[in-house]
Amino acid sequence: MPYRDIPCVTSETYHVFNRSVAGQTIYIKVNDYQRMYDLFNFYRFGELKNSFSYYNRLSIEDKEVYLANVVASNRPLVSISAFSLMPTHFHLALRQEQAGGISTFMSRVQNGYAKYFNIKRKRFGAMFQAMYKAVRLESEEQYLHTIRYIHINHMTAGIITKSTELEHYLWTSFVDYMGN
Repeated sequence: MPYRDIPCVTSETYHVFNRSVAGQTIYIKVNDYQRMYDLFNFYRFGELKNSFSYYNRLSIEDKEVYLANVVASNRPLVSISAFSLMPTHFHLALRQEQAGGISTFMSRVQNGYAKYFNIKRKRFGAMFQAMYKAVRLESEEQYLHTIRYIHINHMTAGIITKSTELEHYLWTSFVDYMGN
């Protein structure tokens, strides 16, 4: 994947998104959505002593302990304000916490998911059509609009038909915003 021409700036927030190659569905089953969610959670930290595959083999209790230790002893690469997983793409609102944080985070997440998906589906090749896009959010108004856009994207795409379904759709951070 090519490098970004304009690097992201530390302490700034960006709307980050990417689409699959040729509009292919990249989240087919619940496990696929869960894997991407877990990759977001795991790779948001910089210095990790183990790989995601090691972490993923741990028991639920050991995973909680491992992540608690990482949180306590590690500075995050990024802070995730919002996310949305769509069948063919994803959206994130990310604040870069360390120099190169978004780039490192996105590389780890996208490569990790592509490896998982390709092995599971006996496929090879690129998963995402290009380098991720990152739009700097320059004002509070733009930030709020982007968070709203990320959270209602499922409705605009017709995946959800009623606004009351939004707070029960697991693959967006709207559920977290609603306290569920």
